[in-house]
Amino acid sequence: VQLVESGGGLVQAGGSLRLSCAAPESILSPYVLGWFRRAPGKEHEFVAAIDRNADRTTYADSVKGRFTISRENYKNTVYLQMNSQKLEDPAAYYCTADRWSYGSTPIGFADWGQGTQVTVSS
Repeated sequence: VQLVESGGGLVQAGGSLRLSCAAPESILSPYVLGWFRRAPGKEHEFVAAIDRNADRTTYADSVKGRFTISRENYKNTVYLQMNSQKLEDPAAYYCTADRWSYGSTPIGFADWGQGTQVTVSS
């Protein structure tokens, strides 16, 4: 499935930003969806995941209480609301999807977007 992220940009520390991810040519309702991020020189880091019916969400400890993942299946879109941005949050954020598995490892997600950059200023 093709995934297209948007909403990245520059935000001040403590501020908020909402990322969106759409699938222009697919129906996302059968997919588990997730967000990962990758800072320069680092590996992909799990951020959040949401199951097909939005009944279950999982967050990395580093973002728990600050970030919220949600989805609107009728819009074929998943969101990542990021509040209370910290200086350690800047990275390229990737939307991910998988037809079968629910997890927090990159290998568990078959489809990836191209990424959207988030920068946090002090």
